[in-house]
Amino acid sequence: MDLSVNLAGVRLKNPIIPASGTFGYGREFAELYNLDLLGAFSWKGTTAEPRDGNPQPRVAETAGGMLNAVGLQNPGIDAVVAREVPNIARIFHGPVIANVGGFSLEEYAENCRKLEACRQVEILEVNISCPNVHAGGKNFGCDPASAAAVTRAVRAATRKPVFMKLTPNVTDITEIARACAAEGADGLCLINTLLGMRIDLRTRRPVLANRTGGLSGPAVFPVALRMIWDVYEAVKLPIIGCGGVDSAETAAEMMLAGASAVEVGAANLRDPYACKTIIEHLPGVCERLGVTQISELTGGAHHG
Repeated sequence: MDLSVNLAGVRLKNPIIPASGTFGYGREFAELYNLDLLGAFSWKGTTAEPRDGNPQPRVAETAGGMLNAVGLQNPGIDAVVAREVPNIARIFHGPVIANVGGFSLEEYAENCRKLEACRQVEILEVNISCPNVHAGGKNFGCDPASAAAVTRAVRAATRKPVFMKLTPNVTDITEIARACAAEGADGLCLINTLLGMRIDLRTRRPVLANRTGGLSGPAVFPVALRMIWDVYEAVKLPIIGCGGVDSAETAAEMMLAGASAVEVGAANLRDPYACKTIIEHLPGVCERLGVTQISELTGGAHHG
């Protein structure tokens, strides 16, 4: 069974990728199993300066998933390049996807430039769910013009494949996808978390200190599937699908909707072996679906 897939010229041995923010920089998971089983992994969202993240509490359970308002806690790009990249080279020998955050066009571009010399980083996953500090805090990914501007800035700063990670908190995600494609994106990653909240009945206050957070887990899977379907129809770029995948079957379903590869997020927090288990079950799912190459699944539901 051939489980390999291609993302803008980067070959992955299988389509399963731990999603940014759920796998750190790989250290803890490397103590549990051989990370070389993975197709790739997307490291924790990294910004120019170190960030402590949002105040506690910043995680809450909910039916079918979880809310998080971690707030891009990370040690900053320079520390990641100096400390985490060498360690990643010891614990994982496949392609690394660097999730890049930013609060201005200049920050996005500079972060990408600093990753240019990191050989194992083969794809830049640019998170445009960050607020634009020069436009009243509105997320870059909520507006086609802003999404296009970030794509243009990072495209000029790197030769590596650029995948723009899209927010689902928009009216029409295909508008954002088209704007990114027009400015030279090599691929797209979707979806990021959906905005949500919980209220504590005892205190009558929001559970999260930040009031709102990002909803992830199985509850968002149908939304992610629909958006991937729409974007696959709208642009001719490879898609990394993300949102509620927790089994080999849901991974295959997401590929049928149009994803070339699949990120696994909240499932890693519930079961640290989730990605390993999904990879082990993929051959059986492919056999039941009658394919010998898993890449045949991509977009298959669009063709009858």
